[in-house]
Amino acid sequence: MTRKVADCRRVPSESHCSLTIAGEEDEVLRAATQHAVSVHRHEDTPELREQIKEFLEDEKTPA
Repeated sequence: MTRKVADCRRVPSESHCSLTIAGEEDEVLRAATQHAVSVHRHEDTPELREQIKEFLEDEKTPA
């Protein structure tokens, strides 16, 4: 199974957050949502979860 990555550096923010989360998609989605709510003060909504899901990338493995 391909691991997913959520990298806050890809999203412009006032805090210039540098957190990166990697793991299985459901784990990353859950952790990234918690991070967005607790650190970036977003509201936990289905729309937020969908935006985060679209933002996830496949983890690049060394060649």
